[in-house]
Amino acid sequence: MQSLDDSKGEEIVSIDLRGKSALADYMVVVSGRSNRHVTAIADHLLRLLKEQGLGNAKVEGLQNGDWVLIDSGDIIVHIFRPEIRSFYNIEKMWTVGDAGDATVH
Repeated sequence: MQSLDDSKGEEIVSIDLRGKSALADYMVVVSGRSNRHVTAIADHLLRLLKEQGLGNAKVEGLQNGDWVLIDSGDIIVHIFRPEIRSFYNIEKMWTVGDAGDATVH
């Protein structure tokens, strides 16, 4: 979360998936202002994960910069451009009926 905040990520939301999905314990959704900003946020987070010995994260979408998915195992991070995030609205899909499980940072 600190890495995303340091990278000036916007509208950072953490969703608790424990007991809902075997995919991960948490999902984090964040917006970047542009393709370049999305890519920079992802690069910063990946560098930090590697420094902390968690460098085996799976990454998709880094070249395009519209939507980058980083799967570090227990935590999945989605980094979107605002209009792409609005279109897919994945926060709603994972929090319907569970308003207390999403935390905005």
